[in-house]
Order: sequence, then structure tokens, then C-alpha cells
Amino acid sequence: MSSPRILVLGGRSFHRAPLLPLGWHLAELQMVAARVGVELFFADYETLAAEVDGVCTRTRAMCQTVDVDRPLAMWLDEFDGIFTRTMPFGSMEQLAFRLATLHDEYYRRLKQGQQASIVNPPASLELAIDKYATLARVTRMGILTPATIVTQSRSEAMLAFEKCGGDVVVKPIFGGEGRGVMRIRDEELAWTTFSTLSQLGSVFYVQQFCPPGGRDVRLLVIGPHVHAIRRSCGDDFRTNVRAGGRSERIECTAEWRHLAEQICREFDLTFAAVDLIELANGNEYRLVEVNAIPGWKSAQTVMDVNLAEQIISVLKSRSE
Repeated sequence: MSSPRILVLGGRSFHRAPLLPLGWHLAELQMVAARVGVELFFADYETLAAEVDGVCTRTRAMCQTVDVDRPLAMWLDEFDGIFTRTMPFGSMEQLAFRLATLHDEYYRRLKQGQQASIVNPPASLELAIDKYATLARVTRMGILTPATIVTQSRSEAMLAFEKCGGDVVVKPIFGGEGRGVMRIRDEELAWTTFSTLSQLGSVFYVQQFCPPGGRDVRLLVIGPHVHAIRRSCGDDFRTNVRAGGRSERIECTAEWRHLAEQICREFDLTFAAVDLIELANGNEYRLVEVNAIPGWKSAQTVMDVNLAEQIISVLKSRSE
């Protein structure tokens, strides 16, 4: 039986030298794949192209695989599985086209009973990357989140600031790793911030701050595996690595496992992170985000299992 061929789409670190095209995450996957007989290919979203055949009513998408010595142009249907990673910024047209190619490939595989071979599918990415869409979906599931107001008006954003008690977290509706996230407790600063966001054409995402801050729990889901990691930061309300956060492995309770599995079923996610804010009493949590393209470098430092091995195992099983 031939080795499964899996495409890892996106996620490269472009600031690295050309001879080191893979960042830590992709290099970890590559090492494990070579050891267990999985053939990994890497491609950037920017290389996606597609064609519509006017004779046999067929559509196909292709990509340019990353290989320093011998890059290859390959059709997406040549891969047994696709693992979606970070999609870089682009124009609205570029982003729409990249997602459209993934949607088309997903529905082609759906007709063949192979839809599970795309981890994670495009509709799941679109849902999880949108913070408002995520909160709206989990709220309908009966899951508690921090009070949040999303508006397109600066004056209404100021009303939201007051309604949330004058202590809020303002976030971009798209984005991750703590970029653009601010805690605002001053009315004048709120006005200045909302004025700037208004000039940028941004949506105002205003969320009530949940004290004490600087502590949360990440439920990292890799197929059937659910890992619980407490992240903390003594100097910032944010807990991600960029803010100086530290990770600690903790027991994954039955309640947390059920929550993570419930959300992943609803979002159709195989690999994800469910982030919970820990409230001041230490017994209550609020869901703040679902990440469909999580990193695992910090989590790996406190785990006694190889997370890349678990990821490759899941990708392999979904591709066979």
C-alpha cells in the first residue's frame, strides 16, 4: 500500500531564509511524517489556481508545492488529504478565491465520501476565524461567553463601553495571537481608540473584561485527544506567548472534554483550540474563542506526548 500523500496548505514563516522554508510547526510535522511513512507536501495559499473545463464539466484546483530543489505544480485531487493552516492576509478577492477553491475541493470529496480528508474544512475556518460568528453559534448552543457588543458605529461603541461597565477588551473581529487586543478602562482612551478604528473601517468588537485576567484554559483538540493547558501571565491580561504567557498542563475534566467535543462537532473541527477565560472565583469559565488553526509549540513544552505525532496520526487515518 502506498504512503498517503497529504498537503499542508499555508502556515509557512516567510521571514525565514529561503533555504529554511518551514517554521517550527511544519518542521515538526515533517519529521514525524518521514518517520511513520506519510508523504507530506507544503504549499502556500498564494499559489492556488483553478480551472473550469468547458468540455467535460469539471473544475480543478492546483498549487505549487514548496521544494527548494524541485517545486512541483500539483492538482489538489492528487492528495489523499489536506491540512489547512494559516491563510495570509490578502485582498477581498484573493481571500474569497482561496476559500472558493477549498469549498470546491471539499464538495468534490463530499460526493466521493472523502470530505473528512480535509482538516479543517473551509466552512469551519470561516466560522471559527470570525469572533462574532463564533460567539453567536456557541451562545445558541447554551454556552456562556463574556458580555459582548459588536457595532459599526463609534457612538454606539461608546454606549457599549458604558454598558459593559467601563472596563472592556476591544479586539479585531479577525485575528489571533493577541494582535490588536486592548483593555480599555478610560473613557477618553475609548473615544480615541474607536475614532481610530472608525477611520480604518473596522467593526467595533467590545467585550466586558472578566477579572482577574491573565489566566485562561486552552482545550487543545486533536481528533479524539483533548488536552487541557492553563496559560497565565503575571504582567498582562493576555496569556498568549507574545504577551509573555506561560503554559501548564492540567487535568482535562469530563466537563471540559464534553464541551470541547460538543463544539468541535458543531463546528466540524478535527483540530482546534477552545479557549476559556477563568473567572475570579476560580470555579467558573466563559468561552472567548474557538481557534481552527491553533499552534502547539507552547503546549508541547509541558506535554509528555508528541503532539505532532497525534496530528499526523489523525491526518493519516482521515486520508486512508
